[in-house]
Amino acid sequence: MRTDPLRHAARLAWLTVQAWIGLVAFDLARPAGFARLCGWLRLRHPALRPDGHSPEDIVWCVDEACVWYVKRAACLQRSVVATWLLRRHGFAAEMIIGCRPLPFESHAWVEVDGRVVNDLPQYQRVFTVLNRL
Repeated sequence: MRTDPLRHAARLAWLTVQAWIGLVAFDLARPAGFARLCGWLRLRHPALRPDGHSPEDIVWCVDEACVWYVKRAACLQRSVVATWLLRRHGFAAEMIIGCRPLPFESHAWVEVDGRVVNDLPQYQRVFTVLNRL
């Protein structure tokens, strides 16, 4: 089934706007604390079925929104927004928070069906998983 390129572009633009709004919401919610953010994300269950967007399209739109955002979005902010949007559009996304002890580094990424969708797959091997949301 072929989609109209103009319609597809409009849908991607709308997804990018949603992602940008998500970035703003994350920054506004930051003073509430990390525990509240985790609780909020746990309540966001996937829609019953995907609505025609692919995980790659959604992650691309989050990346595009970050280009137009007013400040640099760190991995946690990007991953929260990507997880929220993926779930909103029908994917069972998990945000993973991991760390590496030496040299210490922490990182967040998103997986769909055990596959990293918004970052490099080697993070699954390099980082010890601290939490799955």
